[in-house]
Amino acid sequence: MTIVPVILSGGAGARLWPMSHHDHPKQFLNLLGDRSLISDTVTRLDAIENLATPIVICNEAHRFLVAQHLLDAGHWPCSVILEPEGRNTAPAIALAALHARQGDADPLLLVMPADHVIRDPAAFRQAVLDTMQSAADGSLVTFGIVPEAPETGFGYIRAGAPVSGSQARAIDAFVEKPDRATAARYVASGDYFWNSGIFFIRASTVLREMEQHAPDILAHCMKSYSVAERTGPFVQLGKKSFALCPAESFDYAVMERTHSAVVRPVSMGWNDVGSWESLWQVHPKDADGNATSGDVVLMDSQSSFLRAGERTLAALGVKDLVVVDTDHTIMIAHRSRAQDVKKLAERAQALGPAKGDRRRTVHRPWGSFRSIDGQERFQVKRLSVNPGAKLSLQMHHHRAEHWVVVHGTARVTIDDRIFVLKENESTYIPIGAKHRLENPGRIQLEIIEVQSGSYLGEDDIVRFDDDYGRGTAQAPQAANG
Repeated sequence: MTIVPVILSGGAGARLWPMSHHDHPKQFLNLLGDRSLISDTVTRLDAIENLATPIVICNEAHRFLVAQHLLDAGHWPCSVILEPEGRNTAPAIALAALHARQGDADPLLLVMPADHVIRDPAAFRQAVLDTMQSAADGSLVTFGIVPEAPETGFGYIRAGAPVSGSQARAIDAFVEKPDRATAARYVASGDYFWNSGIFFIRASTVLREMEQHAPDILAHCMKSYSVAERTGPFVQLGKKSFALCPAESFDYAVMERTHSAVVRPVSMGWNDVGSWESLWQVHPKDADGNATSGDVVLMDSQSSFLRAGERTLAALGVKDLVVVDTDHTIMIAHRSRAQDVKKLAERAQALGPAKGDRRRTVHRPWGSFRSIDGQERFQVKRLSVNPGAKLSLQMHHHRAEHWVVVHGTARVTIDDRIFVLKENESTYIPIGAKHRLENPGRIQLEIIEVQSGSYLGEDDIVRFDDDYGRGTAQAPQAANG
């Protein structure tokens, strides 16, 4: 039986602000090692036989981030369904089922959020194998996490009688996040499990159950999918139809209403990493209970989470704090208030980009650029171009540019000239010249770009050719490269 991994990558991870934000949410962060959460998600099933190409559902603004991370993980190309806006998990899973049911295909869908941690992937794979027949026979399988503590930040599943011939149990109820006393009773009973949000269901079962329990969602998904535009691996949904689709979770739309749902209890070191407190729990710690990342110096400090950015972070006599330094914000919070960081982020962002949201590193399909310095008539950036990638063929009406190669090799187009620059070599692009930057090598290309002119806004760009489907135009386009 073929298994299609379905990766839900629509989350914003707002409670991990300021590292996680709408342009670069937590599934693309390396929080516990050298790989991003989405890379870990897509690779943890590699040992399972009959594994098909993944389907990823994400916001259309993140499509090139998804492509880069799956390429790094060795799972590119795959199918990427682009949501014009987030509508929760029920529409996302319906779309995955529609996409998977091509021709006579009716695979099993293993639906996984892109931003969870599973410290024991072997236990997860075994749970998948144990429930494969149940899913194939039409059950809607979800994985319930055996609770390690009376956690108040998770929803729970109350399990009923064991299912004959299976390690799964019937589902009596889905329970909202409890208070601590109630959570303690749940854990003591042995009948409650954390709701992981991971599902294992045949594609036809998804469509049948949604037709019965959420027909309006299914109808809008079918309409938006039927008019979708396809560019390579990307499926861009019809915006008007999708905007009318109700925003509901798959739990609420289907799982709480069906009579075919079962839960498979599993201990697999799962954590949704939904807050800095959650990350502190799963992060390696020193003898004083401190979890650190980056260049951190501590003295007489306990039970804190400290993540340094490019600067040294030093702390003296602190306890139970979260301190996170990024290139645009330093966030300090008490660990007990970790669930309220989302509110703090909203307040900071309400100040506007000039104060609350000054991200200097911006990700693009070809790599990224980082603002280093700038005044009224000049700006300095560092461009990082991935191996084999290239920027669009473009021109600017109001600025000239100087490029200096500091690492790697660049292929440069300026009007009708094409030439190569190596490290410590440079070139000048006059105002109005058509130009393009490419990385023909196998290592990252690093460029220092100095812009000068009367207007340096990101909307001063006209594209003539672009590999990433970002629409050539005869008018300014709001994007760098």
